[in-house]
Amino acid sequence: MEQKLRRDRRIGDNLRALRDKHDISQEKLCAELQRRGCDIARSAYAKYETGELNVRISVLIELKKVYGCTYDDFFEGLDTKM
Repeated sequence: MEQKLRRDRRIGDNLRALRDKHDISQEKLCAELQRRGCDIARSAYAKYETGELNVRISVLIELKKVYGCTYDDFFEGLDTKM
């Protein structure tokens, strides 16, 4: 069974910040993820960024490789109270 993270708006904000930092569009990012074997549509990825959809662990693993970041970058700020 595939694991999913609990939906959290801050994860989406962190995903968007990483994408903006690397100056890549959602379309190009999803094309790269698909090339790496992650079957994800741009519309689904957009929902990750807005916190409307759970982020698949397999996607986070590939995003870490694409961005050359740490897992901490995805979860930054999640341990603070909203």
